[in-house]
Amino acid sequence: MTIKLQQVLWLWAATLVLALLAIVPLALSVRIVVALLVLSGAAWALLVLNRRAADRRSQSQRVPEAALPPIAFRRPVVLVCGDGLDGLFAGIANDLPALRLTDQGCYVRVPELSELPGVTEQLLALRPDWAAQLSVMFVVNPAQHSDDGVLAGRLRTFRHQLALARRQGAALPLMLVSYVQTREGEAPWFCWANDDISPRVRDADACVSLAHWQLQPVDSASQAARMHACVQLRSAATWLHETVLPHLDAGDGALGKASICAIKQVSALPQVMDDNLWRQWLRRKTALVDSGQAVPEAVLPFPDPLLNLVPLRGRFGAVQRASAIAVWLFALAGTSALVSSAWQNTLLMRQVSDDFRQYASIPETGPSLQREAIVATLRQTARRLDTYYRQGVPLALGFGLYRGDPLRAPLSALLAHHREPFVPMQAPAPEPARLDSLSLFNPGSAELKPDSAKVLIAALVGIKARPGWLIVIAGHTDATGDERQNLLLSRARAAAVHEWMRHMGGIPERCMAVQGFGASQPIASNGTEAGRAANRRVDIRLVPEVGACVSPTTGPDRQPPVASRDI
Repeated sequence: MTIKLQQVLWLWAATLVLALLAIVPLALSVRIVVALLVLSGAAWALLVLNRRAADRRSQSQRVPEAALPPIAFRRPVVLVCGDGLDGLFAGIANDLPALRLTDQGCYVRVPELSELPGVTEQLLALRPDWAAQLSVMFVVNPAQHSDDGVLAGRLRTFRHQLALARRQGAALPLMLVSYVQTREGEAPWFCWANDDISPRVRDADACVSLAHWQLQPVDSASQAARMHACVQLRSAATWLHETVLPHLDAGDGALGKASICAIKQVSALPQVMDDNLWRQWLRRKTALVDSGQAVPEAVLPFPDPLLNLVPLRGRFGAVQRASAIAVWLFALAGTSALVSSAWQNTLLMRQVSDDFRQYASIPETGPSLQREAIVATLRQTARRLDTYYRQGVPLALGFGLYRGDPLRAPLSALLAHHREPFVPMQAPAPEPARLDSLSLFNPGSAELKPDSAKVLIAALVGIKARPGWLIVIAGHTDATGDERQNLLLSRARAAAVHEWMRHMGGIPERCMAVQGFGASQPIASNGTEAGRAANRRVDIRLVPEVGACVSPTTGPDRQPPVASRDI
């Protein structure tokens, strides 16, 4: 895939994620953080791709665009690597682009196995539509190797590089070719394709079976030559099967179903090593001796008769693959949006249903505050649904999954029949009575003085216990002394006043509350004697409290309790 297409895909993915952030209901801070991460990731990816493009432009290209066939070229394009490249591309230096254009196809030289992925990437960048036409021809000549271990390492290297090249987006079917030197003259191509058991004999004019090819000549000399070629062919095929194929077909699909194995007998090879693997194998298996010598100017033929076996189909081209990935990303984003919308609609239905059940479970004589809280929630939901009805459903609930319209009618009916509770007007709370502690208690004591009754009676003039109000008695001290002792002293003094009011004033226990604050709530500075004297006090005030001073025996025809009378 070209760098430009990769950049487009990164931008497309970032756009889809940002669109999802606008749809999925998330907190604003979460959206901002995710958006920044997405934009940073996309910018980093584009920067890396731009650097890769610059590196590619700075490197000398093995296959310049001017040397390639036109874009409309639709015959096989074969990447040739391995042995015998000097004989196949004779007369072209290794440091120059090497292409051979024949009537059957186009051959591109890959000087080193490590360059196979790069050449593939360059070709796909220059000709994106050639992804289905590219194939690889790997040449293994046994006469050019003398060490089994070195050959095995070369084969494993090729298998790895082929796997990397296939990641560029092309299927790259493999054509394994071996040239074997013979004294009987050149023979046609012998090939195994599509898991053939017996080889087929192919030349420019025909394709026949090996047995039929042996019986074709009528003279004995030709039959003997073909018999010798068949013996050498079987030996070369056995060598390929035992030495080469196990390293290529290692279970990772390097050969592939469309692989082709071919052997070509030639009269001369450009390179022949002394005591090569072919001679070693012949001595070990057949006791025959190969006396072939290298001919540096020898030219090896290209396998044109075999190119019609190379499938002109394969994986999608770069544009098609990028389009498929873009469609998958859109489908993933769309699925995520639909799942989010379905979940939000489920939460909406669950919330309204729970509010309906909670409203119905509270009797009309039940707590009014709880009932009104649920009604307020239902009103807010009704306003929300009306807004969606008039202005349109937001994307978070949309995509055809919105289920709020059927809820509007039941909500309106419930709110229309709801009766607001009667809230009686209450008189404003009187000013709190503030008593000087020294007029009630001796210093450091929480026992009321004998003459404190006059002060307490005077403080309670105008204060009365009433339903819904609570008499709060709070004790305070100055900041002198230990903080904890002051807190306990203030609490004990408030409790003493509470006991006096309960016994002497006839006020029920449920109408009163006791608090001790110590020196935590001063009303004057503790730095002066006058301020400390003002802070030593007992406050008595009325505070609204639901259910306070309500007697269970109070009814419309009963006398109110003592707590509701004037004191």
